[in-house]
Formats: sequence, structure tokens, C-alpha cells
Amino acid sequence: MKKLITFSICLFAILGFAKADNDKPISWNELPQKSQEFIKKYFPKNEVSFAKMENEIWDKTYEVVFTNGEKIEFNNKGEWKEIDCKLSSIPDALIPAAIKKHITEQFSQNKVVEIERDSKGYEIKLDNKLELKYTPTFQLKEIDD
Repeated sequence: MKKLITFSICLFAILGFAKADNDKPISWNELPQKSQEFIKKYFPKNEVSFAKMENEIWDKTYEVVFTNGEKIEFNNKGEWKEIDCKLSSIPDALIPAAIKKHITEQFSQNKVVEIERDSKGYEIKLDNKLELKYTPTFQLKEIDD
């Protein structure tokens, strides 16, 4: 009986991992409405090259890549998780005010080219390749170069 339970658990895990990381191209209309509105508001001049949906084990994410190479990743609710604007900069309105203030004071010559957020906080990459990590309450916790 133990072997059967162990086998079942292993089989479930293998099937789950096989299904995970499954990218599927999607149309603009298949993106969550919130994602579409976000792009129209903050990236109105960018032309979408392609969009895809990725099925993860317990969730799904969406990625939009623009013709200029910039990209945005959204969670299943259509909220942004990561924005990569290596060729330009992240719109100021998307950077929390406390983080923007810190960057303006300490790194005034640099632009924010990537931003990522999750439950552990924010990760910012500047155009000089410096990475700044902030807590969810916007306190600087780490600097990587």
C-alpha cells in the first residue's frame, strides 16, 4: 500500500511538472482586461509583437513583448509582476513614490530600466546595471552590482 501511495504521489508530481512551464501564444483579446488597460495607459505608443500565457503548476502568468523588445509580465489577475524597459525607462507613475524619491536622491543620473514586485518587495535595475532591492514597505535592503 505504501508503494502505491508513493507511486501515486510521484506520478502526480511528474504530471504537474510536465504541464507546468507550458507557453501558449495568445491574442490581445485573451489577455486579462486589467492587463490590456494597463498597457493602453502606460505604454500607448508601444506595438505588441506577441503575447503568451504560461501555465504554471498552481497558477498562470501572461507575458507581453513589444516590437522594441521591451516586455511586461502579468499575474493571473492581470496585475503587473515585472516590467523590462531596457531600451527606455519605466514610467515614473509605476515606481512607488518612496522608491522613486530614494533613487532620485542617490542615483539622479540613472534611469530605472526594470522593476519587479512580489510579496518580498521590489527589485529595481538601473541603467548602470545596479540592482536595488526594497522591502514591501519601500525600505532599501540590498544593493547588488
